[in-house]
Amino acid sequence: MNKKTILLVLCIMCLIVSIICGCTESLDAIPQNATAVASQSAMSLKDNGEYAKLSNTLIGWGLKKEKGKPPVMPDSISGLLKRYNGVYLSETEGKTLYLTFDEGYENGYTAPILDTLKANNVPAAFFITGDYIKREPELVKRMADEGHIVGNHTMNHPSMPSVVSVAELADEIVKLDDAYAELTGRHMRYIRPPRGEFSERTLAVSMDLGYTSVFWSFAYADWETDKQKGAQYAYDQVMPYLHDGAVILLHAVSKDNAEALERIILDARSQGFAFKSLDEL
Repeated sequence: MNKKTILLVLCIMCLIVSIICGCTESLDAIPQNATAVASQSAMSLKDNGEYAKLSNTLIGWGLKKEKGKPPVMPDSISGLLKRYNGVYLSETEGKTLYLTFDEGYENGYTAPILDTLKANNVPAAFFITGDYIKREPELVKRMADEGHIVGNHTMNHPSMPSVVSVAELADEIVKLDDAYAELTGRHMRYIRPPRGEFSERTLAVSMDLGYTSVFWSFAYADWETDKQKGAQYAYDQVMPYLHDGAVILLHAVSKDNAEALERIILDARSQGFAFKSLDEL
């Protein structure tokens, strides 16, 4: 091999090494929240296009409860949920229950609720806001560390259809996920629209950001802290309405819920129900 050929081979080898190093450096530069950032960029590209064609008419989540049976859902709503990755009920898992809590602020009962869940080996999902993660980082870390799902309830808890700008709506979702990722090293995968208010557009935005929108098949008026009526009241509100595949919404600010929770868990299990994670829904 002559000198020219050797020099050419060396040049090619250097070029290959340079390309490999450049690729490696590029991969290392991807931030921890790359998924959220990439999704947000994709959202801005579609902001003036496809989303503008979707209805932003507010739909309120309302259910007519029937003891021992799942609520009847209009076909129009069921169709939207199927199209945009939304759930409110498991229709295939039999006697299963999915326990979820909404967390707008802390009222002193989340730690006891977590204690009860841990003692009874029950998974749950906690849907938090930006204010909650700012004020209660240790409780949020405990939720995650103990194997519970921490879901997105938006940064500022707006009615999602009221946020007309798609970019601003994406910020409501992405910024909370970024804060959660910074705190725990994990990302959120589930979202619950504040007040149960949504539209076709907000469902689409949530789905395109990688979320499952989680509604519920049972809830009761438990969030008014000045109208608590005791653990027996909470128990009596929940137990008659258990049904196969129920997604149960409780508010963690409720003293009644915290005090009734263990009895609800034990008696539900005695009826043959099993508590599962949303990841199994």
